[in-house]
Amino acid sequence: MWSGPRNLSTALMRSFESRGDTFVTDEPLYAHYLKVTGLAHPGAEEVIAAHDPDWRRVVSWLTGPVPGGKALWYQKHMTHHLLPGIERGWLGELSNAFLLRDPRDVIPSLDAKFARPSLADTGLSQQLEIFECVRAKTGRVPPVIDSADLLRDPPGMLRALCSALGIPFTERMLAWESGRRATDGVWAKHWYHNVERSTGFAPERANHAPLADELRPLVAESMPYYETLHAARLRP
Repeated sequence: MWSGPRNLSTALMRSFESRGDTFVTDEPLYAHYLKVTGLAHPGAEEVIAAHDPDWRRVVSWLTGPVPGGKALWYQKHMTHHLLPGIERGWLGELSNAFLLRDPRDVIPSLDAKFARPSLADTGLSQQLEIFECVRAKTGRVPPVIDSADLLRDPPGMLRALCSALGIPFTERMLAWESGRRATDGVWAKHWYHNVERSTGFAPERANHAPLADELRPLVAESMPYYETLHAARLRP
């Protein structure tokens, strides 16, 4: 699952983990991303120390046998973690799907964590690049879901996603226990406060939060990427 940040990606990972037949992996390329970019993300040194920063070893693992004797492997990926230096051929060995969120919701949330985020920080341009790469490799439009649709109709969207992936839907995907997981990355303490309190997909907000003037140019820059992917999204 290829997502940008602040896209409900951890909640969707919880949903798949609650199935019982699925092994989940949390942002396996994050350590490599931080080591290469040198970005001062919260807990960056701890992330690099605790997780493998060698993308080749990580990819070898991700394309190998499903761990834990499970039937499915849900890999939660951030699109911007797939840096240009990482070879793309291995994507053809996975079933790839994409999770979107409106930039008008993503960017204020990002700005609260990083002063003045850039287009690259939203992951949208990288998301479209990966989407086009997968479409070219497979000759098919890969599944895309929008977080607003997911919040509006969790069972309908999860059924549509499971159908597109060729896996059975189960009602167990609709709820989970609150708290942190052993499967969460060490960065959970910096990022997962809301999802740790959750037990399911929260209702959608009626309107977008007010947008600060200084964020409007980035929203305008981001919207064409979002709209292209949004047009390909699954419907319940």
